[in-house]
This record gives sequence, structure tokens and C-alpha cells, in this order.
Amino acid sequence: MDKQVISTSAAPAAIGPYSQAVKTGLVVFLSGQIGLDPTTKDLVSEDFEAQVRQAFANLAAVARAAGGTLADAVKFSLFLTDLGQFAKVNEIMAELLPTPYPARSTVGVASLPRGAKFEVDAILVL
Repeated sequence: MDKQVISTSAAPAAIGPYSQAVKTGLVVFLSGQIGLDPTTKDLVSEDFEAQVRQAFANLAAVARAAGGTLADAVKFSLFLTDLGQFAKVNEIMAELLPTPYPARSTVGVASLPRGAKFEVDAILVL
């Protein structure tokens, strides 16, 4: 199996032993992104919505580096520290993504890296 590591400075560098994304054939597996500013490596804000928007911007940057866009996503996994924010995420995703929407799972978690409130990963088919 041929694996191509995808990396871009337009999204935060990995903060552990993993790649921003791995492409094999037409399938791209994008690692989770939180609301880190790619330049400062700090959370963009304590505000939930700002973190969600930045996480999707980071994910989109990695998707572009792989030769795709978030419109190529077939699956998203969302991780929220407060499931009470579920409706806000739905609203933002409806704004950012074209239909038909991809498959998705949403998980409530106790904590995320760097104290983030939201994380998203994706699988693309190009």
C-alpha cells in the first residue's frame, strides 16, 4: 500500500507522533484539528464558536494540501466537551459544507488537547 504523508504550514503542526493527514489512493485520512491558530499555536479564543470555525479552517487547509476540499469529505468525527453546543456545531457545519452532507459521528468527551472545546477529523475521497 502506497501512503503519502500530507503536511502544510497553513494548519497547526502535529503536537504528537502523527501526521496531519495520510493519503492512500483516492482516500485521505485527516487527523483531528482543534481551534489552534497555525501561527501562534495557541487557541484562537475561549469562545466555542471561534474554536469550531478555526478547527474547520485548519481541517480545510489540510484537505487543500491533499488536493481536495471539505466538500470531498465522506465522514466527519466531532468531539465536544459540552454536548449542549451540538446545535451550534450543526449550524456552523450547515454554513460551511455543501449538500449532500457526509456521514458523521459526534462524541461527548471529558477533555481535549490544550483545553480545546471542540475537535474534528475527516475522511475524504478525492
